[in-house]
Amino acid sequence: MIEWQNAKLSIKAQAELLSLNRSSLYYRPVGPSLEEVALKHRIDEIYAKYPFYGSRRITIQLQTDGFTVNRKAVQRHMREMGLAGIAPGPNLSRKNHQHRIYPYLLRGLTIDRPNHGWGIDITYIRLQRSWLYLVAIIDWYSRYVISWELDQSLEMDFVLAAVKRALHQHQPVIFNSDQGSHFTSPQYTELLKEKGVQISMDGKGRALDNIITERLWRTVKYEGVYLKDYGSPKEARRELTNFLTFYNHERPHQSLRYQTPASLFLM
Repeated sequence: MIEWQNAKLSIKAQAELLSLNRSSLYYRPVGPSLEEVALKHRIDEIYAKYPFYGSRRITIQLQTDGFTVNRKAVQRHMREMGLAGIAPGPNLSRKNHQHRIYPYLLRGLTIDRPNHGWGIDITYIRLQRSWLYLVAIIDWYSRYVISWELDQSLEMDFVLAAVKRALHQHQPVIFNSDQGSHFTSPQYTELLKEKGVQISMDGKGRALDNIITERLWRTVKYEGVYLKDYGSPKEARRELTNFLTFYNHERPHQSLRYQTPASLFLM
């Protein structure tokens, strides 16, 4: 469809050529309401601070904050946001039951070198009037963010793009994720199997299986996203590029004895 304001063909002619009702060509999608944006932003803040909270506790906290919302609505919003409490409870990061679930391979394992174990996850990034989704791949030994992508939806393509870019640069022994549908999809698992990578998935309801990536999200949000209050996807991409470069190459990490992730990953 041509932007009809600048087209040589009239809107009526375009509609006839496309066999469409002319009124449908005037439609512009309605963005989320300010109330929905505020509610999702607050859910994100609660979840970032308490990733072990499920929908029940988040609902109670929202009601305490003055939001009129029930648990069913909170579950729906969390599902749309790609969030799931990491304590036992309803699993909102929905898996496809036709897809294979792989065992968790990192329990009790000492990650002692770069590329020994990677983790991948998706998080919600708030904008002033909407939101984006961020997928990132992190090296568990060094905490180095190897690859990341932003998108306005939870479609599969941005996850695959991040994985392909990471595997083009390096190759892990073990690659860990949750049991969400993105990571049980054959499109994802086949990429890893082609490279001989061992696939690992968090156990259902295991609070510590993904703790390193949860700490990354907390850092990104409290030191980057919440302070900047991004106004647009373009601004979010620019600022996250700057922040993650800073995180990798300049920010001392306490658990690394105040070394930077890059100093350990790229050594």
